[in-house]
Amino acid sequence: MNHTQQFLAEMMPRIHEAETALHNGDAGPRFAMWSHTDPVTVYGAAFSPIGWAEVAPMFDDLATRFSDCSSCEWEVVAADVGEDFAYLLAIERTTSSIDGSEVRSYMLRSTTIFRREDGEWKIVHRHADPIDESADLVSRRLTKS
Repeated sequence: MNHTQQFLAEMMPRIHEAETALHNGDAGPRFAMWSHTDPVTVYGAAFSPIGWAEVAPMFDDLATRFSDCSSCEWEVVAADVGEDFAYLLAIERTTSSIDGSEVRSYMLRSTTIFRREDGEWKIVHRHADPIDESADLVSRRLTKS
């Protein structure tokens, strides 16, 4: 098993747990996966905070808005690992409710960047955007007042 395969074997179950929990209203596992040391950034399908002081409350807000997650899968498109940095490109397919609406499926394409901190991989950047109109609906729902 090479370094990238080892990285994916370690990280993908944690990502699946964190994202499923977030889409069921619990941001805790996502907080645990992320670095709390700046720079951290998100270029999201709905929000784009910069710095942990903005990223953390955005995660809390997202968690309060999602529920009833019945599926959360990541299809790895590409990944690579260096000594202290790694990246993961994926197609994310999620089925959940937003703000109590009907449960719907949507897809995002995402890039996640990791930094090794004290021997553990932590996420420092995430960029996700819609692949099709299903995710456009999610963005509109999340950004409405």
